Amino acid sequence: MTTPSTAASESFESRPAVPAAAQATHSLYWSVRREFYEYRSIYLAPMAIGGVVLLGFVWVLALLPHTLRTSMAMEPMAHRHALAKPFDMAAALIMMAAFIVSLFYSLDCLYGERRDRSILFWKSLPVSDFTTVLAKASIPLLALNVISFAVTLIVETIMLLLSSVVVAASGFSVGEYWSRLQLYQTMWGLAYHLVTAHILWYAPLYCWLLLISAWSRRTPFLWAVLPPFAVVIFEKIAFHTSYFLNFLNYRFTGGQEATGNANANMLDPDMHMTPGPFLLTPGLWLGLLFAALFLYVAARLRRQRAPL
Repeated sequence: MTTPSTAASESFESRPAVPAAAQATHSLYWSVRREFYEYRSIYLAPMAIGGVVLLGFVWVLALLPHTLRTSMAMEPMAHRHALAKPFDMAAALIMMAAFIVSLFYSLDCLYGERRDRSILFWKSLPVSDFTTVLAKASIPLLALNVISFAVTLIVETIMLLLSSVVVAASGFSVGEYWSRLQLYQTMWGLAYHLVTAHILWYAPLYCWLLLISAWSRRTPFLWAVLPPFAVVIFEKIAFHTSYFLNFLNYRFTGGQEATGNANANMLDPDMHMTPGPFLLTPGLWLGLLFAALFLYVAARLRRQRAPL
């Protein structure tokens, strides 16, 4: 006769085992969702800038008929730039807001959980330190860029519809306005810029800030800025050179030299995208290697660090 305990044991043993990869993916998914719950600025900041842009676009709508009349005599490229200037500015502002949020988030996320002692609760859960650090790194490297692109697309679509109503009411051709504007063609340039510059090229920057966030016991901003600044000053005084400063300048330009588009507007529909030379740039892969190293060290530090 089968006892209840034996039946329960057999039922438990007969359950299919969950693959380790599925468990890791599930943990990573919920860790990323946790970041959205704790840091609402991840999506609120780009949305707020988008709302401000729409409010400011009301003034542009009032001047749009005059802009159309004065730009008709321009050559096609200049005409396009005159019409697309508000849209380019909207994309730049939203992208800049996401970039600033990425910097402050990366610098605070691991330091903040030690400061408010919430790390004691999160470490009690069956989630590894590497999964937690990887989830936090995915916010500046992926989530914020996707959010900024989506917000830009929605905001510029609203701007296009509102301006089309004004164009039609002013007696101009909406079809010609759309063809001159070429709005959605520029979205490819924006996506290309976000992937190459803000994700791949800036990866070591974000991961460096995550490392400092996991290591510092106070004022992580100073610890993130002072070491590079000290190296620049020491090199200038000791060797009278500026190689490290030039390297930092090259890294913070977003890899424009590497992509071959240093003189091109990323929102220009005629911009030539050159992913091949960019992917063959040694600085890209060296930076990704350092980014992986920074993430590994940050995970090890999180395992050792205690609440502040």
